Amino acid sequence: MHPDTPLLFQPLNLRGLELANRIVISPMCQHAADRGHATPWHLVHLGKFALGGAGLILTESTAVDPRGRIGTADLGLWKDSQIEPLKAVVDFVHANGSAIGVQLAHAGRKAGSQPLWEGGAAIPPETMAGDEEPWERVGPSPLPAGPGWSAPAVLDPSGIASVVQRFAEAAVRADRSGFDVVELHFGHGYLVASFLSPSSNQRQDDWGGSLRKRMRLALDIARAVRAVWPAHKPLFCRLSAVDGTVDGWSLDDSVALARELKGCGVDVIDCSSGGLTEETRALPVPRGLGFQVPFSDRIRREARVTTQAVGMIVDPHQAQAILESGKADLVALGREALLDPYWAHHAAMTLGADPRFERWPIRHGVWLAKRAPALQQFLDAARAAPHSPLHPQEDT
Repeated sequence: MHPDTPLLFQPLNLRGLELANRIVISPMCQHAADRGHATPWHLVHLGKFALGGAGLILTESTAVDPRGRIGTADLGLWKDSQIEPLKAVVDFVHANGSAIGVQLAHAGRKAGSQPLWEGGAAIPPETMAGDEEPWERVGPSPLPAGPGWSAPAVLDPSGIASVVQRFAEAAVRADRSGFDVVELHFGHGYLVASFLSPSSNQRQDDWGGSLRKRMRLALDIARAVRAVWPAHKPLFCRLSAVDGTVDGWSLDDSVALARELKGCGVDVIDCSSGGLTEETRALPVPRGLGFQVPFSDRIRREARVTTQAVGMIVDPHQAQAILESGKADLVALGREALLDPYWAHHAAMTLGADPRFERWPIRHGVWLAKRAPALQQFLDAARAAPHSPLHPQEDT
């Protein structure tokens, strides 16, 4: 590693895993699975980010229970037959130089929604009950996620214990699939987030009331997964640092939870926000470039844990500045990576870390490097020529 290599392209060691750079592809729901099984869509969707040079690629929300699907075509790891199709994706990503992780999740009271391109509305409960694999919404209290959503069935202690076990079993399958990382999805209003927030959890038993009791499910899952997830493999956790509701889950709460999760063996906190409810009285986080970076900054400093920043990170200089300022250890891209799957390679060129296309896949880079000198000559000549389409023209 050259001493002038930008921090964005310096390796990061997490337990026994070395990431080649600090660029992560965020989980992005694709709604393209076949009864929970990965399809060729996932191989191409996730594989292209490995060709694009990202250090770590995270799958979409992957259900630990068929009741925990966001939509009917979500990925799953609730049964053994789902291992091999995911392993094919993992193997391709590894063969092309990236690490890959799976985001394990249970959608809870937000289970059962249409893909965005079909409207994104809540699926009627009777449709869910009549599905090939019947499912229902569950949660800490009988409070719907918002207008148009049915009230969830309330989980009793045995149901809660079953959820914890489902996460642990899915983590075992994730290891058998060859994943390098497990990320626990505790944000965006899904099951664990709904237990964390006083806006959605009105229980007065061992899983509700005080902050400590509302955190119990999250901590039990983290401990159970860490116990079965190999010690040399890192464990991530995505939080909604604030849930966006009046008097709901706060950044102070997230700092407290992050400290506890670190003690349970969680290595990285992935700092997102919002998603608990769709009600109009919700308090959304104002959006802008890097709008969630301050959450990562505070959690990193006060909980003394490795953090991942996400949210409108679009420019290489912006990403580099986030890392240099100590506000995060990793930066994650979602929609920007859809726009440019080769974002990592382009960022390396922009920051001067790869002037000769050496970070690109060899089958790409060798051709780009061969073309580069002649292309530059042609561009320089075209810009210098009068009336060139590449030459700025004055208005007449």
